[in-house]
Amino acid sequence: MSAFGTKRTLGSSLNEPRLSRYDASSKPRREFISLLGGALTAWPFAAQAQQRERMRRIGVLIGFAESDPAVQSWLGAFRGTLAKLGWTEGSNLRIEVRWAGDDPDRMKTSAKELVDLRPDAILSVTTPVTGALIRETQTIPIVIVTVADPISSGFVANLGRPGGNLTGFALYEPSMGGKWLEMLKRIAPGVTRVALLFNPTTSVPIKFYMASIEDAGSSLAIQTSTAPVHAKDEIEGVIAGLAGNPGAGLIVMPDLFNTINRDLIIAAAARYRVPAIYFFRSFADSGGLISYGPDFAPQYPQAAEYIDRILKGEKPGDLPIQMPVKVPLLINLKTANALGLDVPLRLLNAADDVIE
Repeated sequence: MSAFGTKRTLGSSLNEPRLSRYDASSKPRREFISLLGGALTAWPFAAQAQQRERMRRIGVLIGFAESDPAVQSWLGAFRGTLAKLGWTEGSNLRIEVRWAGDDPDRMKTSAKELVDLRPDAILSVTTPVTGALIRETQTIPIVIVTVADPISSGFVANLGRPGGNLTGFALYEPSMGGKWLEMLKRIAPGVTRVALLFNPTTSVPIKFYMASIEDAGSSLAIQTSTAPVHAKDEIEGVIAGLAGNPGAGLIVMPDLFNTINRDLIIAAAARYRVPAIYFFRSFADSGGLISYGPDFAPQYPQAAEYIDRILKGEKPGDLPIQMPVKVPLLINLKTANALGLDVPLRLLNAADDVIE
């Protein structure tokens, strides 16, 4: 054969294995394509899983004393519910907690600190704390607990569809004020004058309850007045002055200041023999005469569920703000006996709990 022909034949023999090596029907190529296709298919799911598992941050601003065991229990329930929903602290969740007590300056500073951390959501505990947070952000989702009526507090315009960046669980509505006066009159029929104890700095605006209180006072022939205090040193003086005339009674209004100073208030009411009604069961548990108000505890697991939904993409403004379904009545029979009060059987039967 010619040199040219030999070259062509050699070229053909070299080309054959090269062609078969890259033939689409060859086993190595099929395995390579299969592997590549599988990797490309799995990539979006891996990316989604990675996105789900990224570290989320939740801010918590609490308007109670850190030493309060009840509040620590509520916070524990909040954390426990998040864990049940798959949010593990240190793995895919970080919780930043700030305690503001009843100090407005600390609320403001702590609210700014949390907002500057750019958390994915914030749990806001108490009405004054919520006000401080709203002034700092209109975008970060805020879930409220232990808060009075958010409409009257100026936080939202609609409970069913709040819009904006706030949702959660409220506690009180305006008619509650009249019910406190009615309950106090039932357990202490001799009451003819009732003062409303509150701190203007940390309380819900007193006008929120006044219409229902004045209506009840008119029907029950009870004179009502306000008793503002600004420091714990003023508490005893106000209650002592109230006790100077017969027929005195006291409504301890929903107020962060009152909660933190509940032992002082209860002790002064006992010392001066003034029948008092309180807005939360911890007062009756601690020696207060009677409490009538929502149970705060269930709101914290519920708030965790709302935050879970927000972290998964729901908008806070689409989640309705919920009001309590049940309002427990507690009577401290030991305190009633110390005050010389004969509690009506009908009221005892209506109580959810009687402390003896």
